[in-house]
Amino acid sequence: MRADEISERARAIHFSSLVFDTHADTPQRLLFDQFDLANRDAEGCVDIPRLREGGVGAIFFALWVPVEITGVAATRRARDLLDATRKQIEIHRGDLALATSAKEIRMARAENKIAVLLGIEGGHAIDSDLAVLCEFHALGVRYMTLTHNAATEWADSSNAAPRHNGLADFGKKVILEMNRLGMLVDVSHVSDLAFHDVLETSRAPVVASHSCCRALCDAPRNLDDSQIVALAAKGGVIHITFHDGFLSQEYANAYRALATEDAFDEQAARKIYGGNEARMLIEEQRWSDESIRAGKLPQVSWEKIVEHIDHAVGVAGADHVGVGSDFDGAFMPAGMEDAAKFPLITEGLLRRGYREADIRKILGANTLRVMDDADRAGRMLRSEKP
Repeated sequence: MRADEISERARAIHFSSLVFDTHADTPQRLLFDQFDLANRDAEGCVDIPRLREGGVGAIFFALWVPVEITGVAATRRARDLLDATRKQIEIHRGDLALATSAKEIRMARAENKIAVLLGIEGGHAIDSDLAVLCEFHALGVRYMTLTHNAATEWADSSNAAPRHNGLADFGKKVILEMNRLGMLVDVSHVSDLAFHDVLETSRAPVVASHSCCRALCDAPRNLDDSQIVALAAKGGVIHITFHDGFLSQEYANAYRALATEDAFDEQAARKIYGGNEARMLIEEQRWSDESIRAGKLPQVSWEKIVEHIDHAVGVAGADHVGVGSDFDGAFMPAGMEDAAKFPLITEGLLRRGYREADIRKILGANTLRVMDDADRAGRMLRSEKP
């Protein structure tokens, strides 16, 4: 096929598929900047116009709580982010719909609405309290990323020294309660030992909402091939993320070297922006872009996303791979600066010879399936006698 024929066919496949992004940090902007999702913005990555242009039909908004915020303050922050997100959904109910299940995502699609789902990023947000976990579930939260860049009281992080050698006993109770509720357990950010503890404990499929392949970029946040195989064997899905430092070994190496001599000055930024995490993330992106222009960091192409998808498919099969951008929370590669660029992924897969059916699975059908599976497992667990 000619290049223009491939592009035309890719758009036809893309815009007739459910495109499901499993991780975006946009709630920070909604809370701190009172950003209106109806406005196409020069900053940031996600708004309704660009979601429409990119053909995104469902998106998980992450209620991210920085690891420095702990205890009841962490719970309060997650609630504030949730409230800000639900307010935007209500204001723009002609375009957006809160979804809590695969069925509701399909209903939103039938009404030409974008399904917005809620996920907690950082298990410290529940303050080691299963009742708080249940409260968040009742408010619509449908996954929880167990850790962020530090261990919680019950689970170890990939980016910090171990405290529990995986999951503590309470962490296993968290997993089983999430299973009972029908919530997706998200292993992005957890340590390797915690990853295996989760798979051993969980009675439902598990996801990585935003992780890449360690074989292509040796970052502790990424999954190695054995983990991808184990995740798939449990019926789970790895969602390839777009962050430069997880896509490109060259970028990761240069970033580590640069961080010792010319790092983003977080303290100086905090003096200016205070606790506005949304503005901090935007300023970090600006710093990365400036470092690339100055030749201090290599530019990463959006095509790296397709390379990681292709690797994961080669390891686990097309039934176990999806996409989780980390828009508004990470450094985006050239060509994939915002949600409007999503069709490039479909075109990249088509150019690699992917079958239409497998492209549709990767774009969103796999995630719908794993949500259905988790919901089904939850119903079975709730029906069991105590």
